[in-house]
This record gives sequence, structure tokens and C-alpha cells, in this order.
Amino acid sequence: MTTPPLNALRAFEAVARTGSFRAAAEALFVTQSAVSHQIKNVEDWLGKPLFEREGNRTRLLPHGADLARSLAGSLAEIEAACNRARNVSQVLVIAAIPSVAMCWLIPRLSRFRTAHPEIEIRIVYAMYGREINFHDVHLAFVFAKQAPSDPMIEAHFHLAGQSVPVCSPSRLARLGQMPETVSDFLTLGLLHDGSPTGWMNWLSELESGSSVHSNAPSFEGTTFEDFNLLRAAALSGQGVALCPKAMIQQDLESGGLVQVSKRMQDEGYNYYLLASTTAPPIVKRQTQVFREWAMAERDK
Repeated sequence: MTTPPLNALRAFEAVARTGSFRAAAEALFVTQSAVSHQIKNVEDWLGKPLFEREGNRTRLLPHGADLARSLAGSLAEIEAACNRARNVSQVLVIAAIPSVAMCWLIPRLSRFRTAHPEIEIRIVYAMYGREINFHDVHLAFVFAKQAPSDPMIEAHFHLAGQSVPVCSPSRLARLGQMPETVSDFLTLGLLHDGSPTGWMNWLSELESGSSVHSNAPSFEGTTFEDFNLLRAAALSGQGVALCPKAMIQQDLESGGLVQVSKRMQDEGYNYYLLASTTAPPIVKRQTQVFREWAMAERDK
């Protein structure tokens, strides 16, 4: 065999991108055994394994990871070239985590459409913790500990991720004053984003010597797996929540929510805007236009 097995390389890239043979099979609409067969074809052609196998678990070897990165960029370029040859219209696809989509992007989207009616856009969800397929997505808003490092993307800081405690004016009125002690916050009622950890960390710094961590039952309250649900609960007066200030700025300005402490919680996470580096030239121009607009909106 003198030429690389292209179909097998496509299957290998899918395994590397999705992280498993099963996920790759679902993405390619084939069986898992078919993917395994294709991976064996690639390894036979190369004369060396691409994965380190431990029972049912596999891990990319360094030369396999390097091949996967190169294939990802090359396949994206091939797809873009084919679309240009077919004269397929280019739609700017923007993925956003639900909090950014609902609280930041959609409320501003009409201004972008007014300023750039020539750019057709499509908004899709980017789920936190799940890999984004930049073959299908051109821009993505994510929440991360640090800017992602990947040759297929260009990362830009977008918004700070520090959280502040907020509640509705009606909930605050029940207390009759701004909360100052742990007891005050417990009286307001804690709303949790995923787990009580956020509130435990925040309140542990509020009062020196308070036994916050040893009093876990006091931190009972409704837990929300999605930030938009947490925000809705706070707006409806169900309690006090730790929310990223960047996502609730409009609620604070409208009076729907009240910030009840100046102290912020910073766990090192921030919002980033990622741009694909393998998009066709026309889409790259559109991503640049959108990124410049988003930065201008951020500063308003």
C-alpha cells in the first residue's frame, strides 16, 4: 500500500476528537467494530500502534496525538474546499454555553443583525465540559479555568467570571437590611449552583472563626444544575445566589436583582471567545467582524 488509507484516517481522527471508539462510531454513523477495524488499518499501514491499550481503555500515544492534530486541520480544509466548490452558502455558526446565550448574547443579537445584515448566523448550545467540534462551529463562548490551547482555535478573553451574592428586592425586604453575618445569609435562604461548595467557601471567609464547613446541614437549599435555572429562582424571590456578575449585570441595572455584598468570589474561571483557525476565508472574515462587535459590546 503506497498511499495512506484515507477512510481509516478519518475514523482515527474521529476517535481522537471524541475520545472514544464508541463516540466516534456514533459521529460517523457506523458500528464500533467498523471503527476498530479502520484503526487497525491505519496502525498496520504505519507499522506501529497509535494508542496505548490497557484493558478496555485506550490512550493516544504522542505520535498519535500529533497525527490527530494534523488530520483535524487538514480534514477541515478539505471540507471547506468542497463546500466552496459546491458553492454552499456560508453561515456563521456560534456555539455558546446556556448562561452566555441567554444572559449576554441573545439580548444583544438584534444590534449585531442591524449592524451586519449581510452575515447569516446560527446559534447553537455549547455544553460545559463537552468538547466543541470546530469542524461544524466557527465561534464559541466558553467558561474555563484558562484560555484553551489548541492549534485549531484562537482564544480571546471575553468577560471576568467572578461571582457575587444576589437576591430579589422582595427577598431582601424580608430580612430588612443588607446581610452581614452567616446567619443573615442563611435567613435569606441559599440557592446552589451544582453543589453547596460555592456558598461554603464564600461564607467561610465572611466571619473569622465561624464553623462553616462543620455545619453542612445549615446549607441546605435548592440546587440547580443550570445557571439559567439558578438565575430564574433568584429573580423570583426564592433565595440568595452566587452568580457571575457579568451574566446578571442587566438584572442589577434593571433592579430585578440586588447585589447584597461587595465581596466577590473568584475561582479562576473566566469567559472566553474561541474562533476556529480552519474556517474558510469568507467565514474567517465574518468571525473577525463578530469578534470585534462582541468586544465592543463587552465594553459598553
